Amino acid sequence: MNACPYDAIYINPDTNTANKCNFCNHRVEVGLEPSCVVVCPTHSIKVIDFDDPDNGALQNLDREDLAVRSPEQGTTPMVYYRGAHEASLDPLRTAIPADGLIWADVTPQHPTPPTAESELVARTTYTTAHATTWQAKVSSYLVTKAVAAGVMLFAALMVVVGHVDQTTKVGFLPALIATFFLLVTGALLVADLKKPSRFYLVLTRGNRSSWLVRGAYILGVYAVLLGGWLLASFIDSSRMFEVLAGPVALVAASVAGYTAFLFAQCEGRDLWQGRLLLPTLLTQAVAAGGAVWLIADLLIAMPEPVLVQGVTIGALTATSILILAEVLGDHSPHVAAAVRSMTQGDQRNYFLAGIVGGLVVPIILLIVSLMVDAQASTFSFLAGIFVLVGMWAYEHSYVQAGQSVPLS
Repeated sequence: MNACPYDAIYINPDTNTANKCNFCNHRVEVGLEPSCVVVCPTHSIKVIDFDDPDNGALQNLDREDLAVRSPEQGTTPMVYYRGAHEASLDPLRTAIPADGLIWADVTPQHPTPPTAESELVARTTYTTAHATTWQAKVSSYLVTKAVAAGVMLFAALMVVVGHVDQTTKVGFLPALIATFFLLVTGALLVADLKKPSRFYLVLTRGNRSSWLVRGAYILGVYAVLLGGWLLASFIDSSRMFEVLAGPVALVAASVAGYTAFLFAQCEGRDLWQGRLLLPTLLTQAVAAGGAVWLIADLLIAMPEPVLVQGVTIGALTATSILILAEVLGDHSPHVAAAVRSMTQGDQRNYFLAGIVGGLVVPIILLIVSLMVDAQASTFSFLAGIFVLVGMWAYEHSYVQAGQSVPLS
């Protein structure tokens, strides 16, 4: 549903699956016109028959330069508007009038659209309520996936710097943590489907051009590698760790980053199309892995706490810079509206919690930890907790703000 720039896809309440207009195919096949054409009281809807040169609507199309909605999305729309001003085709140009609407249902789930920063405003004559498609499950999935990937990035790093002999702390424990969070990630993905029983179709009959399907494959490969890492810890094989370190790190980075390509396929949500999303997801995964490593460090004295703290500080700093660049960059009206929602609107508290609690406070705590005690520290433990909680808050603001801009 988030892939549609026209808000045309909806969840069928009977089948609990995504539906959209099928142009009344059952009528067209027997020579009838779509129902919307028949019932339109002003005969304003016309059907173009491209096979009939005498078709009046086709002649209008050939003769006039008719407008379409959101051509910049690259979907080659085939619904043309004759005599429509561009403002009437842009949901960002509309404002809810004080005297109410005919056939309108404006609810907290579908708030008043933001008025564009333009003198030209179109009046809304019809709107309807839509629940936000992606909510807390997707925000949580982003964090659990980052942990599952990040903790193994540090495990691979420990093998490279010479701690391959610490089977429990470098082998078994990180893989166990990653496996747990990978299972939670999969559970969140399946649970977020309106019809979870159809998830097997993603694996058996999936469209391989979809990053939802590709992501499922990446998670599957990662699960196999984690099984190999656990096996290496059981048989205490240093050589096996050394062989697996590279592939594990590569696939872990893929696990962290593939969501950028998945979000990029959501053509209707311009905030998620930014080029900074991929590096942000990668730095967040490093920060999440470092956070979990430091939490475990206070309990069982994990190897290289100073190195982990330094890398985590670097990842948090890089994430801060990337988010700042995202927020302060030049934006299209759609992205600008989403950024306003994230930084000044409904998601402001989540955003501030993510920035202050998930980035600024952990950096300060980690610096203090390095100054006070290079080994296990309460400060680094608290920093890890703040990172994970703050990351969820930021992700939630980002996911919700991306969906806050009206598409119709």
